[in-house]
Formats: sequence, structure tokens, C-alpha cells
Amino acid sequence: MDFAASTWEFLRSLSQAHAAGITLFSLLVFALDLWAIERACSRGHGVQGTLTWIFAILAFPLVGALAFFALASPSVRRVKLARRRAAAQLRHELGGKQATPDAMQGDSLLDLAANLTGLAPNAGNDVTLLTENEETFARIEKALRGARRFIWAEYYIIQNDETGRRFLEVLAERARAGLEVRLLYDAVGSLHINAERLRQLEVAGGRARAFQPMNPLRRRLSVHLRNHRKLIVVDGEVGFTGGMNVGDEYSGSRRRSGLAVYRDSHLELRGPAVSSLAQAFREDWVFAGGRALPPFAVPEAAETPGSMVAIVTSGPDQEHNASAFVHFAAIASARRRVYLSSPYFIPDEATLAALVSSALRRVDVRVLLPALSISDVKIAAYAARSYYGKLLRGGVRIFEYEPSMLHGKTLVADGQIACVGSANVDLRSYRLNFEIGALINDTRFAATLERRFLRDVAHANEVTLELLARQTKSMRFVCAAARLLSPLL
Repeated sequence: MDFAASTWEFLRSLSQAHAAGITLFSLLVFALDLWAIERACSRGHGVQGTLTWIFAILAFPLVGALAFFALASPSVRRVKLARRRAAAQLRHELGGKQATPDAMQGDSLLDLAANLTGLAPNAGNDVTLLTENEETFARIEKALRGARRFIWAEYYIIQNDETGRRFLEVLAERARAGLEVRLLYDAVGSLHINAERLRQLEVAGGRARAFQPMNPLRRRLSVHLRNHRKLIVVDGEVGFTGGMNVGDEYSGSRRRSGLAVYRDSHLELRGPAVSSLAQAFREDWVFAGGRALPPFAVPEAAETPGSMVAIVTSGPDQEHNASAFVHFAAIASARRRVYLSSPYFIPDEATLAALVSSALRRVDVRVLLPALSISDVKIAAYAARSYYGKLLRGGVRIFEYEPSMLHGKTLVADGQIACVGSANVDLRSYRLNFEIGALINDTRFAATLERRFLRDVAHANEVTLELLARQTKSMRFVCAAARLLSPLL
């Protein structure tokens, strides 16, 4: 009897301890969920995104909270303040070009960009539109090999493939030749960057740094705050920026194997605007932990009139996102036509309203997106299609590009104003990513971009309300579900 009683007492104690453990665990999960909901509400990222995260946290206790802290950038305020401090300190030390009323050009869009970024617009630039993959990378490599003093490069993705390895090899060669070579790559986007080629670059005397590496010990847990910028500055005289990363799908190397390549848009800049590209790199380099890089003489303006260019930097460190505001203003102020291309299209309410209201004013508004069958991010493509009905009923024309994956991020309005850069028309680019692009006021360049857009439209299928009405119920459901998840993308 004593043995049986002892055994029973032991089992009861064990059961009570187990129950207490479950209770404690449940309380911890509840506290974590409550904390996540509080952070979601305090982020100020809009009603839709906030409600989506609250629903996910309540529907999936613990898992939803962990997903929020890993994906939803609860550390955005800390990053914002750190990035602002780095930029302010650097501009003060270097006497950086902070835009002032005297530096404004009297153009409302250029003034808007300057006020949002602090980078003054510049006249007298030579701007070349690059849309052919092989030509773009040939020009980049020629500029790198022709460098005499320094090379600063910054990319979201550097693939571990033929193009990525060749790019790092060229940088290492130039570093061995005695040039100052600095490379900044995104820690998540370039997760598979070739480590051996990076080591060779460092051994050669170059310096490379990862942007926002994942480090729990330094409270860097979010995978969302990414550096999506693409830029190169060579000797302070020539610069490149736009939508192309470093990889076979961008360079055209895939074509030799019969694989699809991306249809993208990039820019080569020569003139004073290169100094603004350099300023953006300096600030990102310092924020990533590098030492301040010295200023250089601003390149002289071209003897010919050239293009007026404002470099548009944007990111979560800004109170008002420059990419979102410039896109909105360019669309809303157009009088005759607006041509827009974006590989990932999840517009906020302001951009959606600007597109529809312009079309209702009888502005010719056309949007070019990748075909669903060719899109590389299917959930984003399905989410984009959930907006088609409202856009089409408002008079916006929509085209789906099929020959290859459309990756160019461009906007041209009224044959005068053009934007080419890294920012998509989506929530990620407008809220979370660090982006860069060029706002160009020049009729000749705008005409070139318009012609390229219309050539792409000639190889695209137009979406109509009649076609949309023939969608299956399952397709409509998938698109609606993807749209609900869009704040999490």
C-alpha cells in the first residue's frame, strides 16, 4: 500500500508540474502575442497591413508572433534613426550637397525629389538608357576596367554564377592594380555570394561589407529591411543605376543555355548627377559600418544642354517615402499620357487613386506588367491581378509582357519626365526597402523611354474587362487571397 500511495503521489505531483508548465508556457505565448499585436499597432503601416498581422497572430498563436518579429520589421524605428544619424553626420563632415531653395530648379517634381532626399537636382548630364542585357554589362565592365582612382559598387543581389563571379573578379583585379574598391551588398539578397571571390577582393586590398546582416546579438532579426539599391560610381565621373542586379538572368548569360533572361532597364550617367549617386553610396557605406569616404570634385556639366537629373533615394529612414511620393506626383500631374512598368505591382491606395483619377481625366494611362506564366514571384503576380478590375473600370489600360520576365521599373509622363530605378510599385519598395533611381526632366530621354515602352507593349497582351469576366472562380479566389497576404510580402 505504501508503494502504491507513493507512486500515486509521485504521478499526481508530476501531473501538477506538467500542468504548471503548460500554464506558464501558455502565459508566455499570450504575452508574446500581445507584445506582437502592440508592435503591429504602433508601426503605423496602414489599416490593411496592421489588421492582416493581427489576424495572423490571433489565428496562429506563437507562430504568428514569431513570424511578425522575423518578417515585419519591428526594428524599423531603430534602423530609421541610425540611418538618419549616419547620413546627417556624413553630410556635415563632408559638406554634402543638401538641397536648398537656391538649388531648386522651379520644376515641381524636381523640387519634390530634392525636398524629400536632400539631394539637389543637376543640369548638364549625359544619360543613356540601357535595356539590352549584354550591352549593359559590357559597358559596366568597360567602365570598371577603365577606372583610374576608385570604384564604389552597391547591389541587392550578386549571384554565385558566371556573371557574379566575373564581377567580383574584375573588382579584385582593379584592387590589385591599386585602386580604391568598395563593395556593399545586401546580406539577404546576396546570401549566396561567392565567399572565395569576396576573400580574394579583400586580399587584393578592396573592402566589402554586408548591409543589415542577420545578427540576433545586435537585435538584427528582421529580414524585411533590405538594401534594394543598384549603383556603381567610377572615379566620380561615370555612374550606373537602375533595376539590374548582378547575375546571369540580368547579363544575358542564360541565353547561351536557352534559358529565359530578364527584360530590364538601367542607366549610365555622366555629369554632375554622379556626385549624388556617390553621396548615396557614402551614406550607405557608413551606415553599414565602413569608414567615411572622401568627397571629390563634382563632375562638370556637359557642354551640350544635357539632362536635368535628380537622384531619388528612398527608404524606411524617411518620414515621407521619396519613391512613393515621386511616383504619385508624376502620375497625378500628368496631362496627356503616363506609361508605367513594374515587375511587382501591389499599389497603395494613393497610387491606385492617382492612376484611376488620371485615366478618368482622359490621360492615356498604360501599365505594363509581367505575364503570370512568366512571373518569378507568383504570389505577387496573383495579388497584382486583384487590382485589375478597379483599374480597368477606371480607364487604365493594362498589358502583360510575355517574351521574358519583365523586371524594369520605369515611368514616363507627358514625354517630358522619366523615372528609372530600383523601386517597384509595391508596398515593400514604398515602406521597407532602401531604393534608388533617377528622375530625369528631358524630352529626348523621355522620348527614348516611351519608344522602348511601346515596343514592349507590342509584344504584350492587353487585359480587358471581357477577359477578366471570363476568369474562373478559383482564379478570383487565389487573387483575392494573395491580395490579403500582400502586406506580408
